[in-house]
Amino acid sequence: MRDDIDPLYEYAQALSGPIPAYLLEVERQTFLKTMAPQMLSGALQGRILSLLSKLRSPKTILEVGTFTGYAALCMAEGLGPEGKLHTIEGNQETAFLARQNFKNSPFAHQIELHVGQALELLPTLPPTFDLVFLDGDKRGYPEYFHQLINRLSAGGLLLADNILWDGKVSASGKPNPDVQALRAYNQLLAQDPRVEVVVLPLRDGLSVARKL
Repeated sequence: MRDDIDPLYEYAQALSGPIPAYLLEVERQTFLKTMAPQMLSGALQGRILSLLSKLRSPKTILEVGTFTGYAALCMAEGLGPEGKLHTIEGNQETAFLARQNFKNSPFAHQIELHVGQALELLPTLPPTFDLVFLDGDKRGYPEYFHQLINRLSAGGLLLADNILWDGKVSASGKPNPDVQALRAYNQLLAQDPRVEVVVLPLRDGLSVARKL
């Protein structure tokens, strides 16, 4: 959500890479063709997603919330030759852009885009995932956790974006439904003995959990 760039952030981003040319084009097209380009995973977060995927070497990846495909392409960098990434997008227009971006990448044959509602589509997808990235409907995060925790392989990674929601998750006062859901998700991970978790205050917050 938030993309406040300060000099220190810019310095860190400049030293993180290299970034493939096709991803630079995805970023350019997203700013040209969408109304909310700030939803794009930034370059620094994208390099973190890529590195985590490469460290895990997943055979199967699930992403909930494709947008224009930037994060999916970052995570696809960690797939082996036979690996597969499934990504779910509820918006037909951004799904169209994502398909074009996937087609123009080295991972076109390894990414399968599903258009529709995640909770309806999840039962139709593979039973086990090595890496899951939540970046869709924030109110759905707690239910996604319940649906997916037993489908995550041992040592698998569960990542979630926008987990700090512009600082609102720690603010006082009556929370809105998004904040309530994100707080609930954070507490689920913090209290569940099946995972170990760290919350990174990167951009709008990135939760990184490992299945024990």
